[in-house]
Amino acid sequence: MRKVFFSFDWDDVWQANQVRNSWVAAGSYQKAGFVDAANIEKVKRASDQSIKEWIDSQLSGTSVTVVLIGQDTYKSKWVKYEIDESKHKKNGLVGIYIHQVKNRIGETSPKGEDPFAQPPFNFKPTKNPKYPCCNYYDWVDDSGHENLGKWIEKAARQAGK
Repeated sequence: MRKVFFSFDWDDVWQANQVRNSWVAAGSYQKAGFVDAANIEKVKRASDQSIKEWIDSQLSGTSVTVVLIGQDTYKSKWVKYEIDESKHKKNGLVGIYIHQVKNRIGETSPKGEDPFAQPPFNFKPTKNPKYPCCNYYDWVDDSGHENLGKWIEKAARQAGK
C-alpha cells in the first residue's frame, strides 16, 4: 500500500478533505498526509521553520505526492515547498483539479493555474509525461472517487517507485 502526501492550499481544506476522505472511505489509506482543519490552523500560526519541519515529517516515508489544485494553489509558497521537497525525494507526482468540488457553503470556484508550471518548476505537461512531472486529472470530470488509487499507482510507477 502506498503512503501518500496530499499537498493543497490551506484555503481549500474543505475540498481537499473531501478528496482525501474518499480514499479513507474506500479503505485504502492509512492517514499519511491527513490533517484536520484544527491542526491546520495550529500549523498556520507556527513559524516558517516549524511549518517546514511539519511538512518534512508528513512527507517522510511517502512515495507519491498528490497536489490538489484549487483556485489559488499555484500561489501557495507551501505548496511550492511541498512540490520541491517531493521532487527531491523523487516522489511520484500527480495533479488533481478540485475547483468543481463544492466548498462548505456549496459553491465551486474557477479553475486554478497549474502549480507545476509556475516558477521555480516550469514543468511542461505532455501526453507521455516523464518524471518529475506528472499527470493531471479533474476530480469531478475524471471520476476521482473511482480512480484515485489508479492515478497514485501510475505516478509511483512514473517515478520508479
